Amino acid sequence: MATHHVNPEKRWLSVLGDAMPLCLSYAPIGLACGILLHAAGFNFIMTFLVSILVYSGGGQFILASLLVANAPVSTIFLTIFFLELRYALLGTSLSKYLRNDKPWDVFKFAFSLNDENYAINYLKYATDKQWTVKDATMVEHFALASWAGGNLVGALVGSTITIDLEIIKFALTAMFLYMIVMQVRKRITLLVCLVSAVTSIYFLMLTKSTIGLIISTLLASLVGFMIEDYLRRKHTNLKDAWLMREFLRPSSLRKTVEEKQTSK
Repeated sequence: MATHHVNPEKRWLSVLGDAMPLCLSYAPIGLACGILLHAAGFNFIMTFLVSILVYSGGGQFILASLLVANAPVSTIFLTIFFLELRYALLGTSLSKYLRNDKPWDVFKFAFSLNDENYAINYLKYATDKQWTVKDATMVEHFALASWAGGNLVGALVGSTITIDLEIIKFALTAMFLYMIVMQVRKRITLLVCLVSAVTSIYFLMLTKSTIGLIISTLLASLVGFMIEDYLRRKHTNLKDAWLMREFLRPSSLRKTVEEKQTSK
């Protein structure tokens, strides 16, 4: 992604270029989500509103699935709440870049935060000194427009398309697998994924509830952090450490703003 040295009046075009891959991928997924919500009983207006207010593929797929299963409102609310609770952690990791911004600008940015635009904005904040909260919010809004548009079209054409509601489970699994694949850029991330997969099966069988997923996620994250922290403390020179090259692959990563300043 190029550094933004552009006319402020045309800056939105440059930001749109950064967000375009996300917008293009959101359109078909949003279309499928709109069709599923229509099949679950939502009209096109409600589908459009849900896509804006919830703005979560996982949350909306789960919403449709639980509604089809006639789950109580309290169960739906708590399930989506705990699913989206991860955004508190994502927001915390971005807080150091937002300390000098106005609270209202931060609120607008936080309102539209999700997994995918977080990944784009974190990368831009870490590698581009010109990146601002307004740029980050534009990325979110471009993606939101694509997502909401896809949901709206899906709801409008949902009555003309027959879809098996069992596909909801497959669609949700496929979406999270896609998110995992897109994030595996370092071998240590792959290791965390494998640990999470093994421990989730174990704790699901042990607890007989989805609380096992939360336990396995926390455990896998702790394992990944401990390994990376140990390697970084033991091997300060990345090029001389085989394990660092294998697990962290520093040559394939972008330099952060902090690393650029340190190397000067």
